[in-house]
Amino acid sequence: MTQTAPAIELKGISKAFGPVQANKDISIRVMPGTIHGIIGENGAGKSTLMSILYGFYKADAGEIFIQGQKTTIPDSQAAIAAGIGMVFQHFKLVPNFTVLENVILGAEDGELLKPSLAKAREALTDLAAEYELKINPDAVVETLSVGHQQRVEILKALYRQADILILDEPTGVLTPAEADQLFRILNRLREEGKTIILITHKLREIMDITDTVSVMRRGEMTATVKTAETDPEALAELMVGRKVLLRVDKQPAEPGAPILQVRGLRVVDGDGVERLKGIDLEVHAGEILGIAGVAGNGQSELLEVLGGYRDATGEVRLNGDVIDLTGKKSDGQSRRKRGIAHVPEDRQREGLIMDYHAWENVAFGYHHDAAYQSGILMNNAAIKADTERKMEKFDVRPPDPNLAAKNFSGGNQQKIVVAREIERNPDLLLVGQPTRGVDIGAIEFIHQQIVSLREAGKAVLLVSVELDEILSLADRVAVMFDGVIMGERRASETDEKELGLLMAGITEMPDKPIIDAVEEQLAAKEAREAKQHG
Repeated sequence: MTQTAPAIELKGISKAFGPVQANKDISIRVMPGTIHGIIGENGAGKSTLMSILYGFYKADAGEIFIQGQKTTIPDSQAAIAAGIGMVFQHFKLVPNFTVLENVILGAEDGELLKPSLAKAREALTDLAAEYELKINPDAVVETLSVGHQQRVEILKALYRQADILILDEPTGVLTPAEADQLFRILNRLREEGKTIILITHKLREIMDITDTVSVMRRGEMTATVKTAETDPEALAELMVGRKVLLRVDKQPAEPGAPILQVRGLRVVDGDGVERLKGIDLEVHAGEILGIAGVAGNGQSELLEVLGGYRDATGEVRLNGDVIDLTGKKSDGQSRRKRGIAHVPEDRQREGLIMDYHAWENVAFGYHHDAAYQSGILMNNAAIKADTERKMEKFDVRPPDPNLAAKNFSGGNQQKIVVAREIERNPDLLLVGQPTRGVDIGAIEFIHQQIVSLREAGKAVLLVSVELDEILSLADRVAVMFDGVIMGERRASETDEKELGLLMAGITEMPDKPIIDAVEEQLAAKEAREAKQHG
């Protein structure tokens, strides 16, 4: 009996960047016609391994076999020629080109473009029908929803006759309905004999869609198991090297008086686009209000206004007192003095100065604190001692106040920001994407700190694109779409399906397939924005 050759086999792959060993003697076999998941913490080496397979990097050692044949892949053109396609987390599309032009870009049949376009149009129509990748070939890419742009990337790979498809964090910017549609497409591709490698940090997706899953840790392959024979807890333990609590342990909320009250909040950006359209919300003492939504629907602007980064109109009250929304008194410094702490969405751009020491970053925003002063000068020794205390309490590794922020891992950078803000005992904590790019072990710890603040009677406004995180942490959930709060639910009385509809601007169960209703709403939103841009 002839044994089927793996679609992909990597043997002894190693890759170093200077002193950092990104991949160490990795071997993996991916069988044809399967969906193979690869998971691991940040820095585990997943992206490096896939970049070697797609020809972006050259391995220092090891061999690559495609369909049983030893293959050299010096660049992405060689990978494409070997039947490999890759859909990146950040799409590689030309925004002002049509779908058709993007699909044939780099794969033209000759100097004359017209015959290439005609041939591609026919092939694209056939592919779209075969794999349920409905798309208008003449649509300009920048007018498409994120979900449709992802379909263009998949069609690009299929047009180049890819039999092996690599997807890197494919659901990060999709609504639940769009993610479900993507999984239906991947299942269809699998049924047609395609081989799919799925890189994701979402354990639930691994369990739902993959046949086999490989786990990486610190540049090494720690395990490959059949998905049906494992569970999320076991995978998390393989990723981290210890047991991890995947669900937040918290008591039912006992909300007190309103801490934050927002009425009629409006923001217009520099291009004249209205980003917040009359937001009303309240956050009470002793509760976490989660703001759910796909990125780009006004959540960032809401945090920026409340954190003092952006002017707005409307009314905001903290403990009953009005907060200035414009002018000199509307800034982060004045917010901190009023009892608002802020963990921003982008720690490296807004939360830290990467070249500065950890102790300097811990003082940022609070450098006028009396405990940090010595006469007219700052008391650096006191700041360093305070940083050491915070590092110990928040398990920052390594616990070195003199280390530059850029030399910490993403999870430890986030812990520095969280420690700086939470340890100020604020009345209100604003926290955006608290665990973005954070290892699963650090996620557990950060979640515990947020819940501890809530249990101490403080108010927390949480913005996250991760619905699992919202439902796990929040007591109440408000959903934003196109600058409007579409609805509010108790976290214990809703689910991802209901929230997913609200995230697409749909308040009632549609009388058509959900994905069709979602796509119509997203297309209408983008048309409104295009009209506002002029």
